[in-house]
Amino acid sequence: MNKQQTFSILGNRKNKSAVEEIAQVIFTLCAFLAILAVISITVYMVINGTPALFQVGIREILFGTAWKPTAENPSFGILYVILTSIIGTALAVLLGVPIGILTAVFLAETAPRKLAALVKPAVELLAGIPSVVYGLLGLMILNPLMYKLELAIFKGSDTHQFTGGANLLSAVIVLAIMILPTVINISESAIRAVHPSLKSASLALGASHIQTIFKVILPAAKSGIITAVVLGVGRAIGEAMAITLVSGSSVNMPLPFNSVRFLTTAIVAEMGYASGLHRQVLFTIGLVLFVFIMIINITLNSILKKGEREDA
Repeated sequence: MNKQQTFSILGNRKNKSAVEEIAQVIFTLCAFLAILAVISITVYMVINGTPALFQVGIREILFGTAWKPTAENPSFGILYVILTSIIGTALAVLLGVPIGILTAVFLAETAPRKLAALVKPAVELLAGIPSVVYGLLGLMILNPLMYKLELAIFKGSDTHQFTGGANLLSAVIVLAIMILPTVINISESAIRAVHPSLKSASLALGASHIQTIFKVILPAAKSGIITAVVLGVGRAIGEAMAITLVSGSSVNMPLPFNSVRFLTTAIVAEMGYASGLHRQVLFTIGLVLFVFIMIINITLNSILKKGEREDA
């Protein structure tokens, strides 16, 4: 090796070292910006959401059931709104997650290539449809069907308040459909990432294909599937526009055929004209929603880390 080649190698190493240092600085700045964004949002929500808690009272806001912000003697109880968000999101996840995971298993393990090549772009297209379009489709197709079901169940009832199909069930179905693309795409990627040797070993030991899927592949892809569930929950609990169109947006007990209001729709429905204390309470609702999302993410991530430690 001559001197020229030696200097060339040393120069390349120096250039690579400089590029790596610059990249490290850029990545570090991006990480700090992400952390700063989370801290800024948290501080902003706390500053704007807590004044109404002290002015109206934590008990009245969080545990009150009457929402009359524009009355002569206003009431700001959001208990029904909180329960609607919890129950509606939970039901949407219970309905959408199993369908999404089974669809991911179908695409990754059992579907013929030609059929998978047709289904996968359709699923990806679902992810790109704006939420307001889901709401419009629910308003025009789902709500009339729900109204027919409502008429059949409560025919002759003097106590039931008919909603025209805009009720909790409609909202749950729309939310379940909206989280499907997220759950399917991430779960499928997690399933395909499982090393083929695990599948081969299971089949070699005499397990059937179905047994291998549910006893070997899905447990191995657990971390990715839980991530899909976390993102699906975030999508469901944070949705506003579609739910506004199909839920009826009335503060009621979250029963299947009641017109209901979620935390997000409460903000969307009234922020445009709210002022004074009413506006402050809407920021409090945003704070409650923010806390819920943080609790759900922390809980699911803790479950994920616990599962990883057990597997290790």
